[in-house]
Amino acid sequence: MGSARVIGLDIGTGAVRAVELELASGSRAGRAPATLHRFGEVAIPAGAVRDGEVTDQAAVADALRRLWHQARFGSKDVVIGVGNQRVVVREMELPWMPLPQLRASLPYQVQEVLPVSVDDTLLDFLPTDEVEKPQGRTVVGQLIAAPRETVTANVLAVEAAGLRPTMVDHNGFALVRSLARGDLAGRIAAYVEIGARTTTVVVAEGTIPRLVRVLPVGGQNITDAVAAAMGVSSPEAEQIKRQTGLGYSGADPEAQSAVNDVTRSLVEAVRNTFVYYGGTHPGRGIELIVLTGGGAHLDGLGQYLSSASRLPAVLGDALSGIRVGKGAPHEALQNRGSLVALSTGLAFGVAA
Repeated sequence: MGSARVIGLDIGTGAVRAVELELASGSRAGRAPATLHRFGEVAIPAGAVRDGEVTDQAAVADALRRLWHQARFGSKDVVIGVGNQRVVVREMELPWMPLPQLRASLPYQVQEVLPVSVDDTLLDFLPTDEVEKPQGRTVVGQLIAAPRETVTANVLAVEAAGLRPTMVDHNGFALVRSLARGDLAGRIAAYVEIGARTTTVVVAEGTIPRLVRVLPVGGQNITDAVAAAMGVSSPEAEQIKRQTGLGYSGADPEAQSAVNDVTRSLVEAVRNTFVYYGGTHPGRGIELIVLTGGGAHLDGLGQYLSSASRLPAVLGDALSGIRVGKGAPHEALQNRGSLVALSTGLAFGVAA
C-alpha cells in the first residue's frame, strides 16, 4: 500500500500551526488511518495577519522559519488555506463539461454574478452533484472566487520562509475534510470554526459542503471588548474572558456584559446562517453543530449556541481516528483535536 507525507499549514491571526500527516492509500475514504508524525505552532505578532490575510510578510516568514526549525518537518512542501469575507463561496449550477474545461470557462460563465472583476480574482469550482435538466446535463457545485491579492500575500509570506506552497485550499473545505469522518460522514452537520477574528461556518451533507460563510468576528473580538470595558491589557483581558465565560454568577458585571454582548452577536450571526441554509435546502435540516477553533473553548459557548439554534453542539476532534507516530509530540497534542482541524484538513486535501 503506497503512502505519502503531506504538511498542512494553517496561517492564523495569532499563530502559525502545521501538521505532517502520512496518508496511506485509502486514508481519505476512511479505509486506512492517517498517521500524524509532526506538529508545531509558533505565535505571530498582533496585526501580522488580519482577517486571514498576511499583512506583515517578514513577521510571518520569521515565525514560519522558527516553526520549521522547532518541529523539524520532513519537507518544505506545504498546503495552505485561505478564507475570509473577501473569498466568495457560492453554490452554482453550470452546464456539464469535463472539469478542466469547466474550470477554464469560469471567467466567462460567472463574471455576471461576482461583485468584483474576474481579472482580479482566482476562480475554482468544486463539483458536488450532476443532474439532468430540461436544458441538458448540469453540474452542481461550489464556486470559489478569491481575490488574487489575498492569495498572493499568503503565498509570498510562505515562500519568503523558504517553503514551497503546492496547493491552496479553502479553509471551509479543509474543515469538513478533517471532521466529516466516522459517524459524521453520514450526517448533515454544521462545522463552526471560531478563530481570533473570523468564524467559518460550513454546512455539509456528509462530506459534501453545501454552504460556506465567513463571519467577521471571533474570540479576539470578545477579548477586545473585555479589555475596553475593564481598562486592562489584552493578555489580562484574555484571562478574564476565560475565567468569566458565559453565565458565571460570580463574574465581574462589566466583564460579563462585554463577553455576553459580543458572544450574542456571534451566535446570532451563526444562527442566521443556519436559517438561511434551511430556507435554501428544504427537507435537509442540520442535525448537529461541531465546534472547533480557540474561540470554541469559551466556557458556556457550546450550550448557548445549542440553545439558540435548538441543535446539539459538540466539540470537534480532528485527531479522532488518526494515529500519532512515535516521534510526534504527544504531550503537545493533548486536547488539541479541536485546534488542529484546519491544518489537518489542509493535509487531507491532497488526497481529496
